[in-house]
Amino acid sequence: MDRMKRAECLLADYGDNILRMAYSYLHNLEDAEDILQETLIRYMRSAPTFESGGHEKAWLLRVAANLSKNKIRHNKIRAYDELKEDLVSVGAEDLSHVWDAVRELPEIYREVIHLFYQEEYSTRQIAELLSLPESTIRVRLNRGRKRLKKILKEEYDFGE
Repeated sequence: MDRMKRAECLLADYGDNILRMAYSYLHNLEDAEDILQETLIRYMRSAPTFESGGHEKAWLLRVAANLSKNKIRHNKIRAYDELKEDLVSVGAEDLSHVWDAVRELPEIYREVIHLFYQEEYSTRQIAELLSLPESTIRVRLNRGRKRLKKILKEEYDFGE
């Protein structure tokens, strides 16, 4: 059976299961449909062989779950970029209190926040500059933002 026929069969046999799995993670039908499509693409690219249909279904659901988790992480990273958009929308002269708060952060957070927001480097570029994994940079940005938000809320009565 050719790959396209196989993908059609998989969609008919397991499509609803994959879609429900993705939706249970993402709570968004469009994103869940994207995960379904990406799962089938991964299947077609790797062309795995299985002992039984049960193993095949388990593989598809595991891939869908992993892709869904990756999507959640990606969405969280994008949500943190809202801070950048908020800062850009305010004039630079109004940001002195923010950069004063940034100076209060420990160096590992201050460094990545400066490179990301002030120098406008991507997390990948920062990782290369600091010889660290990109995931470490994202974690430091996340933690730095949380601390910054706390400082701003306490000292300047900003935040939620």
